[in-house]
Amino acid sequence: MSAFAQPTVVLGNLFATEFPELSVPWRAEQAPAPQLVVLNAELAGELGLDTAFLRSEEGVRLLLGGAVPAGAAPVAQAYAGHQFGWYSPRLGDGRALLLGELTDVEGRIRDLHLKGSGRTPFARNGDGRAVLGPMLREYIVSEAMHALDIPTTRSLAVVATGAHVQRESVQPGAVLARVAGSHLRVGTFQYARNTNDMDLLRRLADHAVQRHHPAAGEEDNPYLALLRSVITAQASLVARWMLVGFIHGVMNTDNMTISGETIDYGPCAFMEGFDPGTVFSSIDETGRYAYRNQPPVAEWNLARFAESLLPLIHPNQERGVAMAVEALEGFRSQYSAAWSEGMVKKIGLSLATSGEDGSALVDELLAIVQEAGADYTSFFRKLGQAARGNAAPARGMVLDLPRFDRWLASWQAANPDADAMDKVNPAYIPRNHLVEEALSAASGGDTGPVTALLETVTSPWLERPGFERFAEPAPDGFGPYRTFCGT
Repeated sequence: MSAFAQPTVVLGNLFATEFPELSVPWRAEQAPAPQLVVLNAELAGELGLDTAFLRSEEGVRLLLGGAVPAGAAPVAQAYAGHQFGWYSPRLGDGRALLLGELTDVEGRIRDLHLKGSGRTPFARNGDGRAVLGPMLREYIVSEAMHALDIPTTRSLAVVATGAHVQRESVQPGAVLARVAGSHLRVGTFQYARNTNDMDLLRRLADHAVQRHHPAAGEEDNPYLALLRSVITAQASLVARWMLVGFIHGVMNTDNMTISGETIDYGPCAFMEGFDPGTVFSSIDETGRYAYRNQPPVAEWNLARFAESLLPLIHPNQERGVAMAVEALEGFRSQYSAAWSEGMVKKIGLSLATSGEDGSALVDELLAIVQEAGADYTSFFRKLGQAARGNAAPARGMVLDLPRFDRWLASWQAANPDADAMDKVNPAYIPRNHLVEEALSAASGGDTGPVTALLETVTSPWLERPGFERFAEPAPDGFGPYRTFCGT
């Protein structure tokens, strides 16, 4: 690993220095023929990074982890996790590296992290590499989520390595450079708790409070306040997923952040035809992480977080459990409030003024849409046209027309705000057939479809002439959709 004198790039070693028990110093695998595929100039600007430098040979080496600034200390992070309900005491960054921390132009500390940078001591049976398609998927979907105002890790760049990676077939290798408030996970706390090192657990909790939930530090019981803060953040996050039809696909505890950011876009996808049982992940054979199961799974994950914090919450375990359970009981009410408010906004009303009538309208509409299997995104967007007096597009998407007409009359009597609807119902999402089309083209050397899709989904609210195909559901021949984690 070489160092370079590049004054515009300063990487801290905060996590590496403070938590040697939770990390292993490591370095990235050398790439035989690196080539920058896509660079997020907007995000680079937020981080105070020079895009011209990042496009240079030395900048690309930084994005691959092959060259880091003096003082940086790249590490593979350790964490545990429940994977599909089964506890694994030692997971960690098997193919990833935390290069270090950046301070952005607003003074916030943000992690610079690599995915696909080679085997680490946590790799188990994996090869430590990533292929181009899944890394571009994470780039596209995470940037779409950011544009939809959903807290998320973000993608800075994808670099093709020039290596060939064996999956179902031989595919081009790549590394994703992503940015997060931090990579602290529920699984990080599970790992620390499993060591029985209470000093480590306390230091980790103090770090999380200071970095993500400083108000908790002002409370009499800062660790109970930390639990409540993470519950609040996750209740809001999962409600936002549900409101746009996003399905994470692998909600293991190592994929739930303490910051409340969405992380690890492996087998994720957006639901098209409305079906609460929708599952896309090829490895989710039981539907554990189906669309409708995301809120209860989040609550279950948070209970595992609470278990990890118990010794800090109260020295008496029985009393600590009671306090944690009371805090966890807040998840459902907070999630329900966020979901209800968001759904009422999707139909152009205000929960404050519509109250139970608004909630009843939402429940009835979802039953109608589910019966028809109507495209979730398109339907709500076309409902905005109905608020302007043109109900035909939305009406054409349902089966029970008399039932819908009765609903329509009640809804229109409530004076829905069409302009407000257009601000919460996206015209464009990363539709699965378009994502696959773009990834396939990129794997063959054509990044044009990736660029076009990114242009569309990063401006999701405003319909534009010439972009009609990006708003259309998958063609009939696309068939059942399955996603894969890429390892």
